[in-house]
Amino acid sequence: MGSKANEVQVGGTHYKSEIQHWDFIIANEIPYLEAMVIKYLTRWRKKGGTQDVLKAYHFMLKLAESLELNLTLPSTGEPTASYVDQDRESKKVPRK
Repeated sequence: MGSKANEVQVGGTHYKSEIQHWDFIIANEIPYLEAMVIKYLTRWRKKGGTQDVLKAYHFMLKLAESLELNLTLPSTGEPTASYVDQDRESKKVPRK
């Protein structure tokens, strides 16, 4: 039998990390929709940018729908996204 899955990288290096996403999901027995939210939220800075945040949001909406949660969703189509540097925000001097 060939190499183990964690020893092989298919396309790029963006998935390299101490804990592989699939190992975390398997170890914690996380269902598919929740796993996809985690996947996209943990890779957005390295791979897909804000599009991955939107993908995580999309999977979260489907999860909410599957749980029959009554949510008010944006009626204007795709939500807009802007990244806020939380470190920079926390260093701002408070207004008086």
